[in-house]
Amino acid sequence: MYWKLFSIFAKIGAFTIGGGVAMIPLIEREIVYKNKWISSEEFLDIISIAQSAPGLIAVNVSIFVGHRIAGIKGSIVATIGSVMPPFIIILLVAAVFTTFKDNQTVQAVFKGIRPAVVALIAAPVFRMAVQNRLNWITGSIAVAATVLIAFLKISPIWIIVTAIAGGLIMAYSRQDRDNDKKEVNR
Repeated sequence: MYWKLFSIFAKIGAFTIGGGVAMIPLIEREIVYKNKWISSEEFLDIISIAQSAPGLIAVNVSIFVGHRIAGIKGSIVATIGSVMPPFIIILLVAAVFTTFKDNQTVQAVFKGIRPAVVALIAAPVFRMAVQNRLNWITGSIAVAATVLIAFLKISPIWIIVTAIAGGLIMAYSRQDRDNDKKEVNR
């Protein structure tokens, strides 16, 4: 189990261009659909927690998924698997990049990769919106958060704190309404 966990995350780490967010659809395909280790709903919860926690999303997802599948040792194995290949690749690229950074072919490759990276990031966002069954209220919140972050340069930290506070307020107000209904029915 540990070897399989390591090899899945190492493969994803080695072949994902565009950072941690671009890894999400690959991790989802391997963990949820191919190996069926966790459900789609659990995966969305893990993504939510991983994005809210400090640190790199790829590492956070590795930690949470590894722990869910094989405990603390699973967290360690999955994290090493996701971090080791990019670390080695970055060392190699850094060693030779300064020599080739002005090369037209290298620049063309990077220009070609950029749209693919945008698609790799957009795909899980769309899928998460569909799976979470966004309605007009939650969709409006998502659009407002995007505008605040992208155009008004509001820190994502404030968005997350506000969302947590809003969720708690909604949960407590719903609980109060449910308690009031129970008292009326008595």
